[in-house]
Amino acid sequence: MQPTTSQAPRRQLYTAEQRARRDATRWTLVQAILAPLQFAVFAVSLGLVLWYLATGEGYTAATVSILLKTLLLYTIMVTGAIWEKVVFGKYLFAPAFFWEDVFSMAVISLHTAYLWALFTGQPHETQMFIALAAYATYIINAGQFLWKLRMARLDMKAAQ
Repeated sequence: MQPTTSQAPRRQLYTAEQRARRDATRWTLVQAILAPLQFAVFAVSLGLVLWYLATGEGYTAATVSILLKTLLLYTIMVTGAIWEKVVFGKYLFAPAFFWEDVFSMAVISLHTAYLWALFTGQPHETQMFIALAAYATYIINAGQFLWKLRMARLDMKAAQ
């Protein structure tokens, strides 16, 4: 006799009502535009930061790119909080996105620490290493976002 293993069904990311609100709000489109834009800026900026750290050249370009990445991050976080309020009724820490929001706070904190380092005149290398730490947390957070996107797609497939 073989043991039976039953997996509990995975909890759906969205209820039917939440999915309807997600699909109806313009903030979903805003997030869909900002997320890949932010990633593209991140990729270029990462290259510029690494170039500066390797060669000592291109500090201004690296700095401008980090500032642009930070501006996009703040924008996507504000619009994402609005999206979360529309879909889940809470600006942040809705159960379906709790850990993504927690990690987003670390991402924002490190980007803000970079701004502090820049505006208080910390050494250029210190600024760049803080930016790299911010980018490392951003990569993890982006991975969380992609995982949730995959879960939403699996939920849609299961519902059909």
